[in-house]
Order: sequence, then structure tokens, then C-alpha cells
Amino acid sequence: TRLVAALRKLYPLAWLLKAAHLSRSTYYYQLGVLEAGDRCASLKTLIQDISHRHRGRYGYRRVTSTLRSEGQSVNSKKVRRLMAELDLKCTVRPKKYKSYRGLMGEAAPNILKRDFRADQPNQKWVTDVTEFKVAGEKLYLSPIMDLYNGEIVAYRTDSRPRFTLVGEMLETAINRLPANSRPLLHSDQGWHYRYPDYCKRLKEAGLEQS
Repeated sequence: TRLVAALRKLYPLAWLLKAAHLSRSTYYYQLGVLEAGDRCASLKTLIQDISHRHRGRYGYRRVTSTLRSEGQSVNSKKVRRLMAELDLKCTVRPKKYKSYRGLMGEAAPNILKRDFRADQPNQKWVTDVTEFKVAGEKLYLSPIMDLYNGEIVAYRTDSRPRFTLVGEMLETAINRLPANSRPLLHSDQGWHYRYPDYCKRLKEAGLEQS
């Protein structure tokens, strides 16, 4: 917009807008913003710096967290809006991993029944496997989340969705459990969660499977 405005005395506006890939309405809107002064200019600069520093891997939530850690008091909704204006998008794309491979053992009953409320920590846990694509390579994430406060109790990543991804995560979570805590652990019906070693470990630890 600044460039087009500077060259208007030399060239027709229609030519300049076409060369800059700007619509007429966008041009006049941005021109109004420039003339009025952009109150978010400094914040936009910080957001761009964080995004470029982390090579586009940060979404608005992590950008917001980074801004707050650097002393900026900012709302996540505002950061999301400004990132949209700056056309900054996270380059790490999560994908729902389809882990169903046919029957392997019996599926546990759905005890949770979409009741995601928890009255205390380590009462209800949920887990899943998510597939990401990072720098052209697949990455699998297996976390356990506590429904009481959204805390990630344990997680593992791997380049392949093998059982150790889930098994090692489960072992870490169990080892971190306080004495006498026996949470319900809910998952989908993927093969990891029907695997005999997984079901056996839950029973040994006294955790109820859903």
C-alpha cells in the first residue's frame, strides 16, 4: 500500500494495483489505517519476529505464550486476528491418525460417555495418537491429558506409530501417579489400546479402561 501510494503520481492506480495484487477496497482500507496510524504496529512486529524465529512452526497459542513470557500482556484472540491479518500460519499440520487395523482383543466399554468434567486431578485421563507432518516427514504424538485442568501428564513422539509410542507414554504416566490415585483412562478403539500388553499394564496399575 505504501509503495502504491508513493507511485500514484507516476502511474495509473489500476496498473499499480494489478502489479501489487491488491484489490481497490483493500488498498483504500490499508491506506486509511496508515493515515490513522496502526496502534498494533509494534505488536505485529513482535508477532512476525516470533513467527520467523521459529520458522512458522508456532500457531497463535504458542505465539501468545511467547509474547507473555516476554512481558507482553495480550489476549490470544487478538494474536489470532493479527496473525490472520499478517497471513502468518503454522506450517505444522496435525492430522487425525487412523489407528484401526481390524480386531485385536475386545474393545473396552465407553465408560466416559463424553462426560469430560473432572472434580479433581487424576480422576479422568484421555489419550490419542495424532499424526503431524514436519519438514516433509511424518511425526506421531501420543499424549495423556488430565481432564481436570488440561495438563499433559505424559507424552511420547516417534517417527512410526509402533506400540512403544503408547506403551512408554503409559509407563511414564503411571510412574508419575500419586499414591492411591487410580484415574479412568479413555481412548478410541485403535489397535494400540487393544494390545494385550497395554490392557495388562492398566490392570496391573489398577486403572480403569474406557
